[in-house]
Amino acid sequence: MSLVMMAQSVLALLAGVPTESPTPGAQAGTLYRLMRATADRSTLSLSFVQPRFTDVDAWKAQARPAVRALLHYDPPHCDPAPEVLERVDCGEYVRERIEFSTTPDIRVPAYVLVPKSPPGPKPAVVALHDHGGFFVWGKEKIVDVQPEHPVLTQFKRDYYSGRSWASELVRRGYVVIAIDMFYWGERRLLIDGDPALYRDREAMSAEDVQAFDRRASEHTWLVGTGLFEAGASWAGVMFTDDIRTVDYLLTRPDVDPERIGCCGLSVGGFRSAHLAGLDPRIKAAVVVGWMCTYGDMLQSHLTSIGPMKIVPGLYQLMDLPDVVSMTCPGALMTISGTKDGLFPLDGVKLAFNKITSVYAKAGVPERFQGVLYEGPHEFNAAMQEKAFDWLDRWIGSASGR
Repeated sequence: MSLVMMAQSVLALLAGVPTESPTPGAQAGTLYRLMRATADRSTLSLSFVQPRFTDVDAWKAQARPAVRALLHYDPPHCDPAPEVLERVDCGEYVRERIEFSTTPDIRVPAYVLVPKSPPGPKPAVVALHDHGGFFVWGKEKIVDVQPEHPVLTQFKRDYYSGRSWASELVRRGYVVIAIDMFYWGERRLLIDGDPALYRDREAMSAEDVQAFDRRASEHTWLVGTGLFEAGASWAGVMFTDDIRTVDYLLTRPDVDPERIGCCGLSVGGFRSAHLAGLDPRIKAAVVVGWMCTYGDMLQSHLTSIGPMKIVPGLYQLMDLPDVVSMTCPGALMTISGTKDGLFPLDGVKLAFNKITSVYAKAGVPERFQGVLYEGPHEFNAAMQEKAFDWLDRWIGSASGR
């Protein structure tokens, strides 16, 4: 370094001006190096691919409690105390609108779709709705409820080939439950001064929906910060609701407790990955549009990880593919689009490869399938059929159970 450059650096330091150049393409600019160095120091010590792990059950006995502890949220258990608010005959199935408790503080609204036949306990699927920057509706994104708001109808065309995929599953013989995730649908954020129509979704125009969704997006970090300050995490709230949804399912005589699966797109895929990884009662899972190595997202995909999708400190122990691999030996399918801009494709492929390694090491390679589709961030009809066939194979009528 020349004397002139040294002098310029000293003057810059004295003036409080950063002397480092931003890393090309890094969303965090000059601060990316700290993030990269921190991530690179992790050995991912609780990954099953570590040589010290040889037995998958012994590994999960260590890994699951460690991940649960990172969620910083373990509210008291309680009786779900379900209440059926409405029961609608939909021809091949019955749609129940219910509420039940996941904690002493929370009543969760849900739809339960029940096939009319065959008689007896049936396989069940926890259907997990997406984020989509679309907060006014939650469970209705994936359940057919008529009449349907035209904005919701268009959303389904954009992301689901116009289908209500939870309602497609019930026609295959599954009991299907879809809850409103925290911050969505009937659990959406309402604040002082909101227009009265924000409480009446059907009265909202397309412009009203856009305005509400914009406001809700802007408030996510505020709510996330509030949860962190309260000593909890948004992910902890989400995952606990999903796990306790399984608790509720097990109270139903029409559900076979040995044949429960889960499925979701986007943040629904994120939820599906963690529900399957953390809850041994899930025997088959499909994760759509949410699988990547976190290390590969640090440089240019930070915007895919908001406050609701942070498990604080996770990467010091495990990566996302390690978490979902705790499903093993349960059946797992991951589906991603090659043009999904939320995730770097190389990171998606590395995640698929790691899950493949875990299932091979556990001796059940046939129980994992990673699928890439040429397409964007969506769960289109072809993807849905692929996912449903996978669930049929492992927990449905085709499973032979």
